[in-house]
Amino acid sequence: MNAAAEEIWAILREVAQSQKETDIKFKEYVAENEIRSREIDKKVKEMTASIGRLGNKLGDFVEEMVRPAAVRLFREQGIDVHEVHRGVSSKRNGEGIEVDLLVVNDNDVVAIECKSTLSIDDVNEHVIRLEKLKRLLPRFADSRVMGAVTGMVIPDNVAAYAYKQGFYVIAQSGDHLLIRNGEDFRPRVW
Repeated sequence: MNAAAEEIWAILREVAQSQKETDIKFKEYVAENEIRSREIDKKVKEMTASIGRLGNKLGDFVEEMVRPAAVRLFREQGIDVHEVHRGVSSKRNGEGIEVDLLVVNDNDVVAIECKSTLSIDDVNEHVIRLEKLKRLLPRFADSRVMGAVTGMVIPDNVAAYAYKQGFYVIAQSGDHLLIRNGEDFRPRVW
């Protein structure tokens, strides 16, 4: 073999060796990134769970703010309620329902949904909840059922939407709670 051919073969061996080293480094890089990706996924899941727990705690906080004022608020609306039940749930025939607060008397029921930040989706879910209430809580089958929504944060468009759905909208005003609906409001009855 001549010198030129030997030089070409030497260069090809170097290229092949370099390619092997590059492949090894690339595989190491991919493996490191997979580990980092799993770590990031784990952190995101942990953070999402923490945010969810915080949202639930804020919802609980809203419930605890509304519960003591609920009877007063609805008596001011002409609904002579006298009982407040927290965390009412029922399961029947494969269906379930959970109501944050239920304010009742012998003839009337007001189901209140409490959120940290109230959304249109929350309002829509509450409509569905109220459509099932008499069926899943038959104790109230002959009652006049109404709905209310509340939250620490209630965007104006969400309040307007809830109002149009026939819900009372309970909001913070200074040191106390009030129902934001106007005097001409007529609640939807289920």
